[in-house]
Amino acid sequence: MDPSTRKPILISGGGLASLLLGQSLLRSGIPFLIFESDSSISFRAQGYRLRLSTEGLDAIESVLGPEGFQTFWDRCGKTGGGGSVVSIDAITGSESAKNESDAPAGAARPQMPLEPLSSRDGKTVGISRGDMRKTFLEGCEPHIRWSHRVTGYELTPSGVYAVFADGTKSVEGELLVGGDGIYSKIARQLSQGKLKTYDTGARGIHGQAPTTAFKGLGEGVWRLTDDSNPNGRVFVITNVRPGDMDDPNMQFGWTMGAQPGLIRAPNDDYALIGTPAAQIAKSLSANWHPRLKPLFDEMIESEAAFWKITCSTPSGVPEWTNEPRVTSIGDAVHSMTPAGGIGANTAVRDSALLGTLLAEAGGCKEGVTDAYEKRMRVYASDAVRKSYGMAKSQFGVLIDENSKTV
Repeated sequence: MDPSTRKPILISGGGLASLLLGQSLLRSGIPFLIFESDSSISFRAQGYRLRLSTEGLDAIESVLGPEGFQTFWDRCGKTGGGGSVVSIDAITGSESAKNESDAPAGAARPQMPLEPLSSRDGKTVGISRGDMRKTFLEGCEPHIRWSHRVTGYELTPSGVYAVFADGTKSVEGELLVGGDGIYSKIARQLSQGKLKTYDTGARGIHGQAPTTAFKGLGEGVWRLTDDSNPNGRVFVITNVRPGDMDDPNMQFGWTMGAQPGLIRAPNDDYALIGTPAAQIAKSLSANWHPRLKPLFDEMIESEAAFWKITCSTPSGVPEWTNEPRVTSIGDAVHSMTPAGGIGANTAVRDSALLGTLLAEAGGCKEGVTDAYEKRMRVYASDAVRKSYGMAKSQFGVLIDENSKTV
């Protein structure tokens, strides 16, 4: 069929999974349109640095091809340090037990499990969410419609319309893919409410500081853990890459997490950025070891931001009646806690799988979405269970079917 006359694949949301799916469709010559609610890619902050697993890198490489992946790979940071997180007692500054088997007898709180970090060449590979999104955007620009928030869909005898917040509709597509994150209206409509995202109650703070503030740590992936607070555990994860620690004009980021109740944004407004978040981070780390204090004392206060920790149903991705013309990818179908860094890696696997199935079928043919959903449920359910299991240990969260949803 002439690509200029066939109905496009419609994609709701312009995040990582959606853009990578767009890259796959570009290579296959399948027409598509992406509808993003933001007015541009720079409309809002892009969030924290992402760690890429072997599965995530393989998925990205399969979509971008050798040349495109080399460009992506060159933009990634590669950190040594033995391929596993190094845990530091935030109060004493010394290394502590890395997993439960190393914990001393009678320990008051369980130790957090050791996470394997290396993915290629014995290195921990990471890239900022913003840089990753910009890379996936390249070439997709003509296919994006900014300031279009999708709130639902309407099926036709041979296709589907995306319905926008203002009541207007898109052109008719042959498939609609909901890649619009944890608040996805597409996912809820498709699953008839079976897809749920729970608020775990735990909160975190992202921060930035000049790279010189990280010299006391040195190269590696570090987890700073404080169990001295009677109200619960506080910890920070940071990735210190080589080569930049002497440049005060460069910045590294860190992510602070805490058990429910320890971090609260003023008036529960988690859209606040800057001083309110910075002050809480500095307060929680006030008695930490001098080796670690520069990360907070020298932080760029304007860059501090709160975040909520959410998770899909811990038992895994539920089943729903398959609709051949609608499906979902990424956080819209399997939101995960940040524990283990699994979420983004699972999302790009969705993009690679669905893109491959569409390419093999030459478009949205009977059975494509069913095959995608059956295979996705297997690896995504496993990922959600792992992410939730680690979050129970790290954040002290506990959710079930009766917990609050977002």
